[in-house]
Amino acid sequence: MLFTSPSYLLFFPAVAVAYFALPQRFRWVLLLVASYFFYASWKPIYALLLLCSTIVNFLAALAMGRETDRKLRLEYLWLAIAMNVALLLFFKYFNFINDELRSLFGFAGFPYDIPSLKILLPLGISFYTFQFLGYLIDVYRGSVAPERHFGVFAVFSSFFPQLIAGPIARAGNLLPQFRTVHLLEYRRIVDSLLLILWGFFKKVVIADNLAVAVNTVYDHPERFTGLPLIVTTVFFAFQIYCDFSGYSDIAVGSAQVMGFSLTDNFQRPYAARSIRDFWRRWHISLSLWFRDYIYIPLGGNRVSPSRRSLNLMAVFLLCGLWHGAAWTFVVWGALHGFYQVWGVMTRSMREQLAQVSGLMRFPRLLGAWQVTCTFFLVALAWVFFRAATFTDAAYIFTHFTKGLADQLSSFAGLREILGNLSMSKTLFVGSILSIVLLEGVQWLQQREGVRHGFHHMPKVLRWSVYYILIFAILFAGRFESPFIYFQF
Repeated sequence: MLFTSPSYLLFFPAVAVAYFALPQRFRWVLLLVASYFFYASWKPIYALLLLCSTIVNFLAALAMGRETDRKLRLEYLWLAIAMNVALLLFFKYFNFINDELRSLFGFAGFPYDIPSLKILLPLGISFYTFQFLGYLIDVYRGSVAPERHFGVFAVFSSFFPQLIAGPIARAGNLLPQFRTVHLLEYRRIVDSLLLILWGFFKKVVIADNLAVAVNTVYDHPERFTGLPLIVTTVFFAFQIYCDFSGYSDIAVGSAQVMGFSLTDNFQRPYAARSIRDFWRRWHISLSLWFRDYIYIPLGGNRVSPSRRSLNLMAVFLLCGLWHGAAWTFVVWGALHGFYQVWGVMTRSMREQLAQVSGLMRFPRLLGAWQVTCTFFLVALAWVFFRAATFTDAAYIFTHFTKGLADQLSSFAGLREILGNLSMSKTLFVGSILSIVLLEGVQWLQQREGVRHGFHHMPKVLRWSVYYILIFAILFAGRFESPFIYFQF
């Protein structure tokens, strides 16, 4: 069941109404049934996999909670981690590893007869696996107590707003909320519905319309050179952002309607002034997960510069592999790791250069330059994320500027080239304007808090905005595309 499907528009209001109609002691039952129904509507057999994982992790945490011997607690932790990682490796990475071994054995001249498996990746397995791992590590560290109510833990493991693509919830934040009495509050519900509406707009109006051009070029990059490659690379940067942040807005808003608070997963990532700043703003729950459970245990910033560089590279290589079982994702992660390491190594030099050049005297100009450079680096890395193969990515990188001067020399030729993106002139201009609108709204939201400020605006203005968004979604939206992060 997609957030943008008609079935969700029937499912969610029914769950929300029933939630507030039920006494507090029965609400977890409703959420559990609703969450498993939501997940099973995709493929029922994998709901059983989720249930089995939930049982194992519940029992492992209880065992750690009862055990006073630190060594035995560590053994329970590693056994549970091994189980979770084994499932993820089997479903997501078996065929990738198997294909690489087949190529390696073939290169060495040895027979290799293990066939690839025809298995479908369980929806959201990367997200709920990391949520389980975070919970287990927190219990081992003693930062949270093991949950003793299986039903409540099962809801935490399957909570439908964030089950499939996050935000990755922390037990210390989400588990207590299932025991909190949530009241029906008009202001909160209005804010939540506005956030859901904005998420719909970002997904079906911005992201899915940009996907028309992106898919046309990136599915067959060898047919294009120059400007189409540049335009669609920029388009993809905004497509993936609006697609994923749109999902997060709908997830956070859906939970918030019922009184639950989830992590805000995005904070204007393309306004970042450095790659480090970008990862503080992009997929925040995943960034914090890697920081708290991988980077800091490896030594974090407390180690030597060379060791810190290795730690950063290891974290981002894992981050790339987490996103997909392909070398293109590994390279995407490696690029971001290199960006981070290079940023640390050159920080003092860049500060001195800004001082010498005089940019320090113009902080806004310096900030605009930093934002532009950061976006440029991020967009280049997205090429590997979107390209189907290394060959496609290499072609795109080597043909960005080919024929660009000739393409820009003629307005008629420019129109013809942009027309090859499978977008009408209206759709192309509308997509550009929607990106401008997106950045404008986010700038206002950063400065003034648009959602909360809505209550102080004239009623006519408020309802005009609501209707504009609704009509844009209904008449300019595309509803056929699943969310990009569903594949992870």
